[in-house]
Amino acid sequence: MDTWQRRTVYYSIFVVFVTVAFSVVYDYGMSAFDGRPIPFLHSVRVVVETFTTTGYGSDSPWNTDAMRVIVILMDLAGLVLIVLALPVVGSPVLQDVLSTTVPTTVDDGLSDHVVICTHNSRAETLIAELDSFDKEYVIVEPDRETAKELYEGGHRVIRAEPDSLSGLRGANLADATAVVADVSDTVDTSIVLTAKEVAEDVPVVSVVEEPDRARYHELAGADTVLSPRPLLGESLARKLTTGVSTELGDGVELGEDFDIVELPISRGSELVGETLAESGLREQTGVNVIGAWFRGEFQSPPSPSARLDSSTVLLVTGRPEQLEQLRGMTVSSVRQVSTGETVIIGYGEVGKRVAEVLAEAGIEHSVIDIEDQPGVDVAGDATDHDVLEAAGVHEAGSVVLALPDDTTAKFVALMIKEHAPETEIVARIQQPEAMGKMYRAGADYVLALASVTGRMTASAVLEDETVLSPDTQVDVIRTAAPGLVGRTLGDAEVRSQTGCTVVAVERDGEVLTDVGPDFRVEANDDLVIAGTDAGTNKFQEIVG
Repeated sequence: MDTWQRRTVYYSIFVVFVTVAFSVVYDYGMSAFDGRPIPFLHSVRVVVETFTTTGYGSDSPWNTDAMRVIVILMDLAGLVLIVLALPVVGSPVLQDVLSTTVPTTVDDGLSDHVVICTHNSRAETLIAELDSFDKEYVIVEPDRETAKELYEGGHRVIRAEPDSLSGLRGANLADATAVVADVSDTVDTSIVLTAKEVAEDVPVVSVVEEPDRARYHELAGADTVLSPRPLLGESLARKLTTGVSTELGDGVELGEDFDIVELPISRGSELVGETLAESGLREQTGVNVIGAWFRGEFQSPPSPSARLDSSTVLLVTGRPEQLEQLRGMTVSSVRQVSTGETVIIGYGEVGKRVAEVLAEAGIEHSVIDIEDQPGVDVAGDATDHDVLEAAGVHEAGSVVLALPDDTTAKFVALMIKEHAPETEIVARIQQPEAMGKMYRAGADYVLALASVTGRMTASAVLEDETVLSPDTQVDVIRTAAPGLVGRTLGDAEVRSQTGCTVVAVERDGEVLTDVGPDFRVEANDDLVIAGTDAGTNKFQEIVG
């Protein structure tokens, strides 16, 4: 039941209660004060006439002041009820009649689509990925205002409960390629059960907030269960351990001798302070820098004048030995390992995974958390300066902010920057829109949980495509390019028109990596391109 409908029911009950109450009082007053007993139904009629302004004074004049006071109170009560009726009933009904009506079902012809339950910040990243691959989707959204906003914004959306049979049938789940459940752990299991009842053969991807609850999603029938928080923790820790990533960093393998990886530049690296042109990375190592993140903003291709710092993440291609040589240049030349070198603030799922990875890498660390639990070295509020000092933040080389609240995390980052300006800050945030603020607060490296979740989900539902780097929002995809057949990459101006870089071409089972401006695309070639969401989307629009 909608909010305004619920208010209407409550209002109606209130009106009936007030009417009966005044009828009882009026009936009693006519007998006790005026000496004119009347039928109770007559009293009800007088009260209704008064409240509705359809009649006044049928029993006037009244003989006593007590009855006159009762009638005055009835008049005022009727006025209040009329005034309340407009905002409670009248306006919502009129607004509902005149507002956009969101459909409850999709066209019967829709097929090979992804059903998304429901809309949130994590779904935004998933939707962007689906758009970039020209993949159809439908959002099942129960909230009236959210559904209306999405519908008016051009999204395919139906207004329905995501765990209802009618809702999933209305989304034409039987002809879908996948359904994504990402609401809450309890609701998601209900969605999984309902989805399997509607279409047992359609894959269900479910997102868990607490990893130990994953088994319940599996028991419900989920085909893929994603747990983004530990992955986020692992990604944050990897920034400190400085190893070449095997799970995210080299998310695309282009053959035994050629990979695409991400390498974050550590504080203390010989590259910090140099421009990309001054660094001479290609001349020294032979790698090709196809993109880079600068303080949370991705550039592809990066400008030669862009200055490198500890927030920079390079996206490069090359052979393993070349990448290993570059890795040696991105790490800190001096890294002292001592007690409290890294301080983890927040010991939830993300913080625990950070601690595990650091322990595996042999990096000593201490933990701050509001709760005193096993694994926590200092229990207390991280916004308390004494708590930070007790954990050794002022002497730490690095701090990992694994707090679940973005506002608190930004405040703690400001505190650390004031009292320990040389300390490297690696932070998690909930929402992508907080990334810029976190960098301004002093963070050196920031990851958004919503982006990680959305990209993990996209990788799960786009089985034939590769979505690289859920922690950095960079796409590396394989795609056919019929619009480029017979043309050279230089003539097509791929980079200038789309901002994407063609890093390799797969031809007859062989991966070709020498793809300069003179490289000519042939029929049946699969191009491997790197770029942002918007860039890869534009590339597919142009060459499709």
